[in-house]
Amino acid sequence: MREQIAAARPEGWREHLHEIIFEADTRAGRVFDTSLILAIIASIAVVSLDTVESIAHRHHSLLTAAEWFFTILFSIEYLLRLICVQNRLRYATSFFGIIDLFSVLPTYASLLLPGAESLLLLRALRLLRIFRIFKLARFMSEERALRESLYAARARITVFLVTALISIVLMGALMYLIEGPENGFTSIPVGMYWAVVTLTTVGYGDVTPQTPAGQLMSVAMMILGYSLIIVPTGILSAELARAKNHVPTSQYCRECSREGHDSDATNCKYCGATL
Repeated sequence: MREQIAAARPEGWREHLHEIIFEADTRAGRVFDTSLILAIIASIAVVSLDTVESIAHRHHSLLTAAEWFFTILFSIEYLLRLICVQNRLRYATSFFGIIDLFSVLPTYASLLLPGAESLLLLRALRLLRIFRIFKLARFMSEERALRESLYAARARITVFLVTALISIVLMGALMYLIEGPENGFTSIPVGMYWAVVTLTTVGYGDVTPQTPAGQLMSVAMMILGYSLIIVPTGILSAELARAKNHVPTSQYCRECSREGHDSDATNCKYCGATL
């Protein structure tokens, strides 16, 4: 009997750790997520301040110590995540698993590889880790509805993008023929660049038509740009209106480390493991 209890303890300890780290349904899980958000924000602040030359020169030792503190902290967190999941390789190769790893590797690489200091900018990837913490049902529901709407409207969005691309090529070529190199349109790619800037209503003004015909084309291109803006908005709005409002939970699967399960689900819809 004692042997059975002793054998069950590690698994129970891993389950409890998994619930704290990956779930947001318990008080301990919410405290962990809140602490992690604060740590990520503080580490990004350290990374940002380190790029300010005056601050980095005066407080180099302090910033270095803070960076190592956060690196070690996130390294421990990464190891704990590996410990409490069933399939460690699947988690390590998942999107957030790779983000977790690459958010700490640059600091260690700076000790071993000469010239690896440039990789320290990858520490900003820690900011992406905040998205894993926002796993409340209302956020997951909106994200899922948006993803399904984009997928459902993929054919119409593709037609829109192809139409926009054809318009850019044609108008860019016409502007090159009308204006010519003497007015700054030295090639068709330059004309296409102008068409993109005009179609998106950005209007940098670095390349502008000078002839009346070119200016008339600019007016037509700008009007076309305003017309095209409402097309993807209408397509996506229609699909969002049709999307079913599923409310998934924040429960992670210990086997494949994926979330987004329905509230009444007993098995993972991705790998079939018991939740």
